[in-house]
Amino acid sequence: MLTAEPVSSEPVPVGGPSPASGPVVRRVHAVMGTRVSFEVRVGDADPGATFVALARACARLDRADAVFSTWKPNSPMSLLRRNAIVLENAPAEMAEVLELCALARDLSGGSFDPWRLPGGLDPTGLVKGWAADRALRELRSAGVSAAMVNAGGDLATFGGPEPATAWRIGVRDPWAADKLACVLESPGAVATSGCYGRGNHVFDPETGLRETRCSSATVTGAELWLADALATGLLVAGEAGLGVIDAIDGYEGYVISESGSAAMTGSFPITL
Repeated sequence: MLTAEPVSSEPVPVGGPSPASGPVVRRVHAVMGTRVSFEVRVGDADPGATFVALARACARLDRADAVFSTWKPNSPMSLLRRNAIVLENAPAEMAEVLELCALARDLSGGSFDPWRLPGGLDPTGLVKGWAADRALRELRSAGVSAAMVNAGGDLATFGGPEPATAWRIGVRDPWAADKLACVLESPGAVATSGCYGRGNHVFDPETGLRETRCSSATVTGAELWLADALATGLLVAGEAGLGVIDAIDGYEGYVISESGSAAMTGSFPITL
């Protein structure tokens, strides 16, 4: 069994594995400037197929990094950003991701817009979630009973640590890394954006300035690519952006203001 120490992150799993949950496989993979951790409940799946699926999941992440990195000067995304290639000649994934970016921009009311950033086109706020979704798909295909992919604090999940249970996720307090602001049940994806880890790195597409209107923003939903993008937009919009999230079927939002007060959409899956 491959094991690794759990990765600390903004949303974190709450509680430990139960002996009744069957074999557990854990792995950590360094990619995209962060660490992606896997927790897999093998269940009745073939152990060999599970390890093959994990290898394929990591390859998916590596491929996303190779294609979309804005730090690697010869990545297709870097070439596109400086007009060295056109989209028609780029890898097919790029057109797919930019279509999703356009959809996320529309759904967020423009608070997420990778075309209006000071450095030029940058889909980073969606790519990590998109890549984690694809990695999770590889694990599903192996027939495991449950899995969680933690991509630097954004989580894609299915199943739960025990039959008929959901993964319970804690969202950290923006001012205290050892405390939780709330605990929720994952409906499939949980993404949190905040400036307490890397400082203010988020740009408001409207003004082009580094500015946010809350300390932490969490979005839950079915797919991480959209939850990831919406959480970035919600951090920019603050509590006023909850109405936008509420209008998107299956997605919910939660914000913590600069003063420490919390607000959420009506069906946010909070448990504690």
